[in-house]
This record gives sequence, structure tokens and C-alpha cells, in this order.
Amino acid sequence: MMLDRTATGASPYTLALRQLLAEKPEPVAAFTTADLEVELICGPDSLWAIVRREGRGGLAIRCAYLAGPFECRPARHQAGERVRLKVKSAMGEHVVALTMAEAQPEVLRVSVWLTPARPLLVPFLPRDLYPLDHLDDPTGARGHVEAAQRGLNSGVLFFRLAEPDFGTVLYFQNLTALNDYYLATDTKPDGAVGGEWPELGYLPPTPPQSATPPVETLEADKEIMLSDALIAIRQLDDGSEEEGALQFLRMLGVVYTALDRPETEFRDWVARSDRTLEDLATAPEATVRHYGNLYAHPYTASEYPDSMVQMSLLSAIHDWGRWNGAPHPLEKEFRRGLSKFHDRELGTIRRYLPNVGKEKDKDAVDSWYLYHPLLNLAKLALDGDWRAKALFLKVIDFGIRVAHHFDYKWPIQFNVRDFSVLTATANDDRGQTDVGGIYAYVMLQAHALTDDARFLREARAAIDTAKGMRFNLNYQANLTAWGAAACMRLWRITTDDSYREQSYVYLASFFHNCEIWESRIAAARHYKNFLGATCLQDAPYMAIYECFDSFAAFERYLEDSGSDLDPGVRMLVSEYCKYALDRAWYYYPDALPEDVLAEKQRNGHIARNLSFPLEDLYADGQKAGQVGQEIYGAGAAMIFATRSFHDIEDVPFRLYCNQFLRSAERTGPKALNVQFDGGENCTADLCLLPRNGAALPQAKVTLEGGALDRQSSSDDRFTYRVPANARIAITWDSD
Repeated sequence: MMLDRTATGASPYTLALRQLLAEKPEPVAAFTTADLEVELICGPDSLWAIVRREGRGGLAIRCAYLAGPFECRPARHQAGERVRLKVKSAMGEHVVALTMAEAQPEVLRVSVWLTPARPLLVPFLPRDLYPLDHLDDPTGARGHVEAAQRGLNSGVLFFRLAEPDFGTVLYFQNLTALNDYYLATDTKPDGAVGGEWPELGYLPPTPPQSATPPVETLEADKEIMLSDALIAIRQLDDGSEEEGALQFLRMLGVVYTALDRPETEFRDWVARSDRTLEDLATAPEATVRHYGNLYAHPYTASEYPDSMVQMSLLSAIHDWGRWNGAPHPLEKEFRRGLSKFHDRELGTIRRYLPNVGKEKDKDAVDSWYLYHPLLNLAKLALDGDWRAKALFLKVIDFGIRVAHHFDYKWPIQFNVRDFSVLTATANDDRGQTDVGGIYAYVMLQAHALTDDARFLREARAAIDTAKGMRFNLNYQANLTAWGAAACMRLWRITTDDSYREQSYVYLASFFHNCEIWESRIAAARHYKNFLGATCLQDAPYMAIYECFDSFAAFERYLEDSGSDLDPGVRMLVSEYCKYALDRAWYYYPDALPEDVLAEKQRNGHIARNLSFPLEDLYADGQKAGQVGQEIYGAGAAMIFATRSFHDIEDVPFRLYCNQFLRSAERTGPKALNVQFDGGENCTADLCLLPRNGAALPQAKVTLEGGALDRQSSSDDRFTYRVPANARIAITWDSD
């Protein structure tokens, strides 16, 4: 939400900064880059970096809080640094380094380490960022905060300093670098970056104070990082939703490339898919029969079959069959039961079967649950399934009626018979704000099936109605991702640039809800969370369904985007998908130590021997799988496998890449060119894998005339590290 701030009061920290700057102290260090001037000054209890644009205001950044007198002296710069200072106080020794690379003059990095003089309790540390007016007065600056950290998502703050017109600022706290601090103090960076204008930035988490104070200390004589802030500064944007979203994504992309990002690992999603399909077919916990048909349980031996689960699994298994060259028997089994969800009287797909138990309200449906089964049904229809097409066209008008009834602003839950609202809003008083995105995508599928212009009008109406929500657009991550895909598809069909620009609004909201850091807190040290999206706008966990469904939506987004997509946006979307292929492996209980699994589940139970994913992983290290083990998320393995493993006709090996493959061209009897669709300045892992039981041939992988060395090789895999947007030539010597 965009918050206009006019200060009605000021904290002691704000007033102390105001007085310090009014005294115009001499800087202890200074440098200039582009049109920014940076000075380091000492106050009574803090070291400050002051960033100014002449006559246009600036920022005050608290580099170190000493809580008392201190001494400051220059130190030898490390590579790339503009300033390095050592600060001695009663606490110990701080080291402060400021970096502003020539290649990235818009990003100031402020890194701070502390070596305590003795075991140190940390009761409180103040925030570190204050906007300034042209007189260096924090109380006179006017602007608004567009977005701040949500829960344990990225430590990000995005705001505009408009009076004076200093610019647009993205503050990013690199939480990965601060794990040792959180472990030492037994704290978590939950909502740590934010604040109230003009006192903004990072509030280091400290143990709660009470009659019995905490005893966790920072170890004496051991250096620990206290802050690693990257601050991107650009000229003021025009204030529009679309321009603000694009600025956010571009600035986030620049910051992202400056981070030390975790390595990715090869994951055998093909083998995982084989295991999952076997368990779906044979495990009694996986399925149940009604009316003679086979249906999936949503969780292990738990919950009634529902249409979203059935369609999601059917669609993934269908994709697997196409990729594998022959339909899997489960596809026919799951398809046979679809008709029982069809309510001919209402003309819709019901959530539950007619015989659902009395403890369920059979007329209640979440808004997104109405449309997600239609998305997968239309997908089957577009692949040539005439039965799916017939059913889709029978029920699509009901979905339109619902949209019209709610004026394209859907509640959380409603009654399908009379449209009465059962749950209007979530905890933040918003309905399902991004349902219009998935609705629009379904309408575009209907348009592709029928060429009926009314479906195109419906898609436009839904996207147009969602305009103006800015960073409040995201309700559920995968719906937001499908909204971005719908916008890009609309742009492709209509050539109206406003829809491509609106896709950036959806993506800004999506990436605002991501964890762009790697946690080592408690159980989280056993899995990966980097670039994972929390499933809901207020959820404490990442979920497998939202993970792989967003991955599928982003494949469509990139497919429709072409060369007109902003490069920074392409990079972020591609990197999300790259890390999803690695990170998602840890949702499977057999990939985790048994002692980090939750003892009790809200739904069903955890069976480590079954290749079905857990619903929930937590950046704060709570035990995994508290919600349950998802059978409805079992399609994840098949979605990942069919998008990242590639069999090309008459090529004696299988290709794997953790960036999307956009083209593959045979250039000779034993030669192949492939083009990847990742972002600039990023990398991809390319693997050559055995095919049909044959040994891998001798092969050469070439990039722009130079052969690449293998990262690793074995009988079952040759691995190469390549640019994420590279065009690669592969040749081989034997059949």
C-alpha cells in the first residue's frame, strides 16, 4: 500500500540526527560518484553516511550505533571499496565498508562487522535510514513508502523521496549474511525492514526485554556481521503504478546481481516423477474410489476428493505422457471421474463430489478454486482433448456470471448457489485480489479455443479492474504469477503496451513476496529457501503448490514475452525458475532428516516412504510439514521434469538445463545448437545425460567458438556451467 507520510511527531533518534546535521560536522571521509556525494560523519553515538544530490535532498544511513563515545580511523580498502573505517568503542571494534562499484554507480553497499571486546548482550539497535530534505532535515522530507518487508520475506524497502525530488530508493538488507547474528542472539528477522517515515530501514532483531532479560550474547573477540545493506538510488519515477513496478524490478535486479547467490544442484526430477507415479498408482493413502472412479486424496489418506486436486494431477500426468511419448495409465483413470464434479443444474464444476461428507459445506468455494480447475481443463482442451473442450465450454459461462456478480473483485469464499459471501476478506481486509489474473488467463484460453471476442473482453475487464492495487495485488503467489502471464498474453494478442507494463505490476507484487535470502535458522539449515515465494501475502511459509504452479505460469510468461521484455525482469523471472528446480527438492520428506519433520499435521500424516511433497517449509526454521503431505502437489515432479529435461530426435543423450530451453536446432548429423532463455549476467547448469540405457558419447560443448570445460563428469552425467542466455553448440563423436 502506498503510504503518504507527514510527520506528526519525531523520535529522539530523528531529532538527534537533525541537530547533528544542523551543526555541519566535518566529514571523516568522502567520495563522489555520478551526481551523488557521500560523506562519512561522526555523531555522539553513531557513524553516519550522508548521501546527497545537490539541492535535491538525500539520505542519512546509520553505519554503526555505538551507544556512546567512539574513535574512528581509516583502514586499508578492500577490492572495490570506496571507504573502509575502523571504529573503536566500549563495545569493541566495528569495521564499516562502503562500496559503490563503477559498473553499478546507482548501488551503495554499506557493510558492517563487529568484534565485541567482551561477551555482548544486544538489548536494542535503532533503525538505519532517514530521508533528508534540501536542508539535511529528516523532519522536512516528504515522500511515501511503496513496499516494506513482509514477515520473513526479503529485507526490502521501496520508497520515493519526492519533496525534494531526490529520487526512488530501494533498500535491501542482505539477510543471508546475517545468519550468524540471528543464531547467536536467538532472533529472527521477521518484519525487520520497514519503519515509519522518516525513520526507516533495518531494525536489527533483538531478544524481547522483560523482567527476566535474555542472556544470549555475541561472542567476545569473534567478528560477526551486523548489517549488509544495498541501497539502489534512481531518479524519481512518475509515480504511476506501472512505472513504479518496473523501477522496483529493475532496481531489485541490480541488487540481486550484486549478491553472493547460493549454488544450485542437479535434481533428478525424472526419477522423482517415476517414483511419484508409482506411489499414486499403488499407495492406499493416495487414492480412493467413488462411483467406481479413482480420485486422489488431497493429503495422505485425508480429505475428500476435489476438482482442483483431480485436475491438477491430471494435467501434470498428461504433460508427463506427452513428454514420455505415451500416456500414463493414471491419466485415463483420473480423467474418467471428472464428470462427477460437473453440476449440470448450475452449469459449473463443483469443488466436491455429490457424496461429500456433511462436515463439508458442499456449496462453499474459494474464489480461486472455481477457476483453477478450468485453467487445467482448458489446457487439456488446447492439447486436442475434445471431451475436455466440451466440458469446458459447458461451464465457462458460470465462471463469467460469478465475475460479473462480484464486479471482478472476488471475496475469499462464497456460496455457488446464490453467490452469498461466506468470507469476504483475509486478515488484511482484502479479498482474493489476484483472482482476476487467473480468471483472465482462463478467458484467454477460451478465446484460443473459440476465437470468440467476448472472452478477450472478459480478460481485459478483469486485468483493468485490478489496476491501482500496486503492491497490494498479491493474495496467493501462483495466482499472481498467472496474472502476469495473462497480461503478457494480452499484450501479445492486442499489441497494447499497457498490458505488458501491467505484467510488471503483478511481478513486482510477486517478488515483493519472495525470500531472496538463505536461512540457516534452526531446521532451515537442512533445506533451501532462496528465492522462494511465501504462498500467501501473510503466510509464514513457502508451499510446494504455489512454487511449481508459479514455475509453470512463468514458463508461459517468458514464452509470450519475446525480445520486448525488460532484461532485468527476464532475469528475475528466470532466476526464480532456476532456483525452484533446486529448492523444491526439499519439500519431499525423504530429502530431510526425520527430526526436522513436524510430529503432528493439520491434514493427514507424513509418510517418508511416499514420494509426495510436504506443503510447508519455513524460513524461520520451524519444523517442516505442519500443514501436511500434499498429494495435490504431487504433480510438481512432473512439471519440473517435463520443462527441464529434453529428448531431441536422433540425439543420443538427454539434455537437462535449469533455464528454459527456447530453441534446439540440428545443424549436422552429430551437431546441435540450443538457445537458453535466462537473464544477463547469470548462469545455467547444462547436463548431458544417458538416453535409452546407452552410454554417453564423447561430446564437446562450445560457446562462441571456445570449448567449455566440464564442471564434473561421471558415467551418468556431464555437467557444464554456461551463461543463462547463451547459444550453445554441442557436437559428439559416436552414435
